[in-house]
Amino acid sequence: MAENKAKRGGADRALIALTEKYEVAYWSKKFKVTPAKLKYAVKKVGRSAKKVEAYIKLQKHRASDKSRIALSEAYEVRYWSKRFKITPAKLKAAVAAAGHSSRKVEAYLAARKTAKKKSARKTTRKTTKKAARRKSAA
Repeated sequence: MAENKAKRGGADRALIALTEKYEVAYWSKKFKVTPAKLKYAVKKVGRSAKKVEAYIKLQKHRASDKSRIALSEAYEVRYWSKRFKITPAKLKAAVAAAGHSSRKVEAYLAARKTAKKKSARKTTRKTTKKAARRKSAA
C-alpha cells in the first residue's frame, strides 16, 4: 500500500500507514482483526506488515492456548486445580472425561457438583423417612 500515491515501490507496500483509512481497512480485513487491534499491533511492533502479521498470529495463538489445560505442565495443573478448587487427580480425571477445554471441564465439574447435591438430597430424605418410621414404630 502506497502512502505517497506517486511512489509505487515494493518497500512501501510492506508498510502499514495508520493515517490512511483505506489502508487500515485493507490490513484489518487481511489479518481478520478489528482496526483497533491492528492499530495496537502497529504501535507495539512497528509498521512492517510482516511483523504485524506475526504479532497478530501470536496473540491469536496465545488466546486459544489460555483456554486449554495442558496436563503435561505442572504449573498448569496447579493453576487449574486451584482455580476449580479441586485436587490435581480430580482435575486429570475431569480433563480425561471432558477434554482439554477449560470451559468444558468447568461445565463438567458443575454438572457433577449438582448431581452430587441431588443425590445427597435423596439420601437425606430416605434417612429422615426411616428415622420417622422407627419413632412411630417404637
